[in-house]
Parts: sequence; C-alpha cells; structure tokens
Amino acid sequence: MPAIADPPGFDSTDPLARVLHFVRVSGTFYCHSELGSPWGLFLPPMPGCMWFHCVNEGRALLEVDGAVHELERGSFALVPHGRGHRIRSARRVAAPNVVELPHELQTDRYAVLRHGGDGPRATLLCGVVKLDATVGAELERSLPPVLHVEPRAAAHGGSMEMTLALMAAESKAPRPGGETIVTRLADVLVVQAIREWIEVDPAARSGWLGALRDPKLGPALAALWGDPSRDWTVAGLARVAAMSRSAFAARFEELVGEPPMRYLARMRMRVASAELAAGHATVAAIAERAGYRSEAAFSRAFKRLTGLPPGAVRRAGKSTS
Repeated sequence: MPAIADPPGFDSTDPLARVLHFVRVSGTFYCHSELGSPWGLFLPPMPGCMWFHCVNEGRALLEVDGAVHELERGSFALVPHGRGHRIRSARRVAAPNVVELPHELQTDRYAVLRHGGDGPRATLLCGVVKLDATVGAELERSLPPVLHVEPRAAAHGGSMEMTLALMAAESKAPRPGGETIVTRLADVLVVQAIREWIEVDPAARSGWLGALRDPKLGPALAALWGDPSRDWTVAGLARVAAMSRSAFAARFEELVGEPPMRYLARMRMRVASAELAAGHATVAAIAERAGYRSEAAFSRAFKRLTGLPPGAVRRAGKSTS
C-alpha cells in the first residue's frame, strides 16, 4: 500500500477533494437497451458491485426495496451495495431476469438488448461497475439505497448534462470505438453523480465524509488515506490535525464512529483483502505493506477483523478468476 502521489497539476487544499480524486471506477459490464412498452427487467443482486441506469430516451420506473423512482430522459440512477431491483415501463409489468434475455454482444463487456412490446420506446444505458477497494469501498458504504440525480436540477448539473449528451450521441449513431467511449463516459458519470450527492445531500455530512469536511480532522484523514501503510499513531495523526492527542481521539470517534487505530486497521485489511483476492503478491509482502512486521501477526489481525484467514481469501479469489 504505497503512498498515493498527487497527479501533475493537482493542487487542492480541500481534504474531501484530495481523497475523492483517487476514487477509481472499473466497469464490469455495460448494456445499451432499446425497449418498447410494455417492458420490464429484473436486475439481480451483484455483491460488491453497483448497477447504474441512464435514460437517454423515454421514461422508466426504478423499484428498489419497495421504493419507486420515476426516471425521465436525462435521469441517472445508481443502485449501490449490490442490491437486486426492477426497472420497467409501468407498475406490475412482468420483469424477467435481464441475464436470461438474449443480448447482442458487441464486445465481452458491451451488449445491445432489444426487449418489450410495440408501445412507446425507451432507450437506456445500464451497467455494472465496481469502486476501488480503498477509498471507493469506504465511499460506497456511505451511499444511500438509490442515488437518483436529475442533472438539469443538480447543483452542478452542467457537466453531467454534457456527459449524458455525449453518451446519447455515441449510442444513437454507433461508430468504430463507440462502445469504448460510451463505457468510459459512463464511469465518469458515476463519479459525477456521487460528487453531486456529496455536495447536496445532508446525509453526506456524517461519518467519515463529514469528518473529511471537518477543518481539523479533514487533513488527518486525507493524510491517512494518502499513505495508509505509514507507521501512524494517534499522536502522529493529532499533530497533522493540530490537536491534542486526547481531543483528536475523542473528536475522531465522535464523527467517524470508531477509534482512529481501529479505523486504520479496518482500512488496511480491506486493501489487503483485495490484494489477496487478486493473487499478485505473497501474503508476506501484503503483510509488510499493511504495516505488520511478521506474516503471523498480520494473519492473526486479518482473521480477527475479517473473520477469515488470508489463505481462504486468496483461494476464493483464485476460484473466481
């Protein structure tokens, strides 16, 4: 877990901006859907992933955990936490499992779906994406069941509207490389929507996101995320925050919900889990990057915090690769 270097030209004194700059989105699958009413789709649970739906034409009803969200042209909705859900032209329309419907595969990650009846049309771009295992995973924990953004009404919707317009243009008139442009724009749109939620929703002012906005804790959290393998102590973080050790520890637990060192340990283990599942480094190397002086000490701490030994996570990663 090496320190994260700022990119060339990046000069932000805002701790929230500094941390969110390093959120990485990786798309798993994208689908351009041409739908005729009546139509319905069931999107199955996808643990560790997020579904998104972008309406380029027409209307749709998104149903998540019993709540219904009306989507119109230009609407963008993100469904985090791997939740299964339904999207359809009207209530009570049959919604077959989308993975069981015939698709036209353009690439191994991009498909076209044509489904439904002869009624009014809707055109959607839907997809499954993952956030990175560090900042992204922590961010997803904070997201609501549905993140619904109407760019025209958003606080900073201009950039989202431009992204949506480019996506719609590429989808409507396919050209060589068009699917690559669409999928990369979709990843950008996910980050734009999350940023919009952070800026306007009061729920984003609590927990670690709220702590990042705190003038004292923000710089300390940003430093911790920037170099998680450093030999941090409460006293060292307190110095970054320009606070006494006791005042920092109390303030941190009040806003974040757990003591600083437990937060750091949990963050390191989440990063270690991702590295173990990827299988590109030895347990000993991962233990050293996580700040442990021995593989045995790392293994004990890993099992205590995750409930699984490192070897089990590595084997599970290999079985799904």
